[in-house]
Amino acid sequence: MPMLSQPSQKYKPYTPIQLPNRQWPSKTFTKAPIWLSTDLRDGNQALVNPMTIEQKTIFFRELVKCGVKQIEVAYPSASDTDFAFVRGLIENNEVPDDVWIQVLTPAREDLIRRTIDSVAGAKHAIIHMYNATSPTFRNVVFRNSKEQTLDLAIKHTKIIRQLTEECTQNYGTKFIYEYSPETFTQTEPDFALEVCEAVKKAWGKAGLGDERIIFNLPSTVEIAPPNHYADQIENFCNKISEREKIIVSLHPHNDRGTGIASAELGTLAGGDRIEGCFFGNGERTGNVDLVNLALNLYTQGIPPMLDFSELQNTIDVVTACNDLPIPARYPYAGELVYTAFSGSHQDAIKKGFEAQRLRHEESKTTGEPSIWDVPYLPIDPADLGQTYEALIRVNSQSGKGGIAYLLKQHLHLDLPRKMQVAFYQVVQEVSDREAREMTVDDITSAFKRTYHFGTGYKGRLSLRSFKISTLDTEIPKPKAESDQESGEEDDIQRRFDGTVSVDGVYRVIRGKGNGPLSALLDALRNHLALDFAIREYSEHTINGADEGENAQAASYVELVPATERKATSTRASWWGVGVDADIARSGLRAVLSAVNSAISDGRELHELKLFVGFHLKSSGQEDVASVIANQLGLELPRKFQTAFFEVLQRKALEGGGEITIEGVTQLFKDTYNYQNDRPPTSVAMNSFKLDHLDGSRRSLSGSFTFFGGASRTISGTGNGPLSSLLAALHTQITGTLSIRDYWEHSIGEGSEVRAASYVNLLYEVEGESSKKSKSSAWGVATDTDITASGVKAVLNAVNDLNVIPKN
Repeated sequence: MPMLSQPSQKYKPYTPIQLPNRQWPSKTFTKAPIWLSTDLRDGNQALVNPMTIEQKTIFFRELVKCGVKQIEVAYPSASDTDFAFVRGLIENNEVPDDVWIQVLTPAREDLIRRTIDSVAGAKHAIIHMYNATSPTFRNVVFRNSKEQTLDLAIKHTKIIRQLTEECTQNYGTKFIYEYSPETFTQTEPDFALEVCEAVKKAWGKAGLGDERIIFNLPSTVEIAPPNHYADQIENFCNKISEREKIIVSLHPHNDRGTGIASAELGTLAGGDRIEGCFFGNGERTGNVDLVNLALNLYTQGIPPMLDFSELQNTIDVVTACNDLPIPARYPYAGELVYTAFSGSHQDAIKKGFEAQRLRHEESKTTGEPSIWDVPYLPIDPADLGQTYEALIRVNSQSGKGGIAYLLKQHLHLDLPRKMQVAFYQVVQEVSDREAREMTVDDITSAFKRTYHFGTGYKGRLSLRSFKISTLDTEIPKPKAESDQESGEEDDIQRRFDGTVSVDGVYRVIRGKGNGPLSALLDALRNHLALDFAIREYSEHTINGADEGENAQAASYVELVPATERKATSTRASWWGVGVDADIARSGLRAVLSAVNSAISDGRELHELKLFVGFHLKSSGQEDVASVIANQLGLELPRKFQTAFFEVLQRKALEGGGEITIEGVTQLFKDTYNYQNDRPPTSVAMNSFKLDHLDGSRRSLSGSFTFFGGASRTISGTGNGPLSSLLAALHTQITGTLSIRDYWEHSIGEGSEVRAASYVNLLYEVEGESSKKSKSSAWGVATDTDITASGVKAVLNAVNDLNVIPKN
C-alpha cells in the first residue's frame, strides 16, 4: 500500500498546549540532572534475548563504575530471574551505600507485595508504580473510566505506603516512592495533574530532599515535536502543588528520533531527573541515551556527574550484554565519529590541531584554560580514553584513510598506519597506470594480490600444518629487538615444527626462537636461506570478541632483512597479513605473507636434496619427512619422524650411506605396512561397530582373527573408540597395551578428503623374572572415516609388536 497523498485523512496532528508565557526557550543548562539508568529493566525487556543474571550483574557494576546513583534494576514480579537478580545484588553486597536501586510494579496488590519483598534489606530503594492514564488505554485497553483510573492509583499508592513502612520497620530499608502516569504525553494535561495530586495526597509523606515524591512523566510514545513535550513539562511544573516536594522525572522514547531533544528541552522546562539507557537501548526505537546527554553537557563545560573516561570499556560491556552493535556514526561512541574521509575535512582538522598546539602552549605560560577548539571535533577523544589513531590518518596523503576504511568494512582488517601508507602507494600505482577511479573490488583485489591474502591468492610459500612446542632445557636468551616489537616472550625457548608448501612442494622445516614467529623465521633461515627479522607487529580480533568460536585474529608483520634489523631506515621492507581463529597461526600466516612479498622477485630457493647416512653432508630428518609428505601426503609427527629416520639410517648403511627418494618411500611402506597387501602377523580385523553408551563412554565390538585362527567376536568399552579397541584386545592378549602418542590430519580436499591417523603403542608384559618387558611401535593408516583410520593405525602398531596370546 503506497503512502497517502493526504495523510491528514489517516493521521491526526498533536494538540498544542496554550502556554503563552513559556519560560523554557530562554533558559540554559547550569547543572546535570539526576540520572536514572533503566538499562536493566526497560532496556532488558526490549532485547531479543534478555540478559542472564551474570550479564545483568556485569552491567550493574559498569553503571556503578560510571557514577550512576539511581538504577532501575528489575521488574521483580515479572519473573523469578528478575526477583533472584535483585536479591543477589542485596545479599552479595553489590549495591554501594550511595546508590538507590529502583524496582517497577504495576498497580496490583499481589505484585506490589512481591516487588517490595525483592528489595527487603536494601539500604535505599525506590518503588516505581505505574498505571496508564491516556484515553486510548482507558477506553480501549482497560475499559476504565477516569474515576476508576484515579481510584486505582490512589488505592495502590496507599498499599505501597503501608507495605514500605512495614519493610522499613522490619529491615531498615529507606524508600522513595515514584509514580508514573503511563502515556503521560497522550493524557489530557489536566487529568494527568489530577491523578498526580491524588497520588501525592494518598502517599501523604512528600517532603524535602530524599523525602520528595517522584512523578515520572514519560513520553511513552513520541507523538509530537520536542518543544511540545517541553510545554507539557512546564505546564505540569507550573500547576502541581508543593513543587518543592516533587522530583519531576523525564522518560523520553525516540519514536520520532528526537529523544535527546525532548530530554534536554524537558529539563529546561523544569525536569529534575532523566530516565534512560546507555546508548539508547529500549522498546521500538529505544529510550533516550544517557551517555549522549551527559557528554552533551560535558562539551558545554558542565560536569555531567557521570564518568566516561573509559568509554570503550563501557561500549564493550553494553554491546556484549545487550548483544546489539553501536552504529559506526553514533554520537560519541561510533567507531567513525572521530574520523574524516573528506579531503577538505581532513585538511581543516590537521590545521586545527596545529593551531591548537600553539594556542595551548601560549595558554600554559599565561595560566589560562586550554580550551578545545578543533574543526569537526566537538570533543577531545582523549577525554573518553580514545586514541588519535583515526586522526593521525589525516595528513597530506588524503585518501589513505578512506582506503583503510574500505578494507576494514569489506575485509574486516584494521591496518596499522605504516601498512596503510605502504598499501596506499600500491593503489596509487594502479590508479595512475589505469587512469581511472578504483572501485571497492579493485582495492580489495589489489590488497589480496599484494599480500597473498585469501583463497586464490597464495604465494610461493604457504603453511600446511605446524606444531609449537616448548624447549624446557634451553637457556633463555636476551630479548632481541625484533622480539620486543612482535610482543614475543623471551623467558622460554619455543620450537616450530611445520610443513610448508614451497613452490608446490611440501617441505618439513624446523626452527627455534623466543616465540612462534621467531622460531618460524629461524626455520626459514635454516632450510630455505631466507633471512628476515620482524620490525613491527600488531594484532586485533575481528568479528568481535563476543563471537566465541567464530572470532578470528588478524595479525600484521613488517619484515626487513635480518642484517638491517637495527637500522633506523632500510632499503626495503615487506608487510604481511594473516587471519585465523588461532592467534599463533594468524601470526605465522602474516610472516609467510610478508616473505612471499619479499620473494616475489622470482629468486631461487634451496631445493630438497636427499642424501641419508652417517656423512657430514647427510640430510636431516626434516628432509626425510618432506619426502613422505610429498610422496604419500603424510605429515608425520616429530617423534614418528625420529623413529623412521633411525630405520632409514640403518637401511642407508647397507647402500653405502645413500638412498633414493623412491627407496625412502618404499622403506616407509614396508616398515609400517602402509598401502601394502602383507597379511597381519597377529591380529586382523574383519569388521567392527562402535556404540555410544552413557556420557562419554563408548563400546566397540567386531569380528577379529588372532594369530591365524578362526574369526571370533570380541568387545570392549572405554572413553573413545581407541580405548574401547584396546579393552577388546586385552581379552585376547596377555599384558597391557596403551597409547603413548596420537596424531591425525586430513589428506586431500572436497570429496577426496581422507583422514590420516598415527599411533604410538606401548606394550608391557610380565617376564620370567617378574620384571615387566616393554616395547613400542608406531602405526599409521588412512580412511575416509576418522574412527576407522584410528582403529587401523592401532592394529598396524599391534602387528609390529610381539604380542602374546592368552592361554
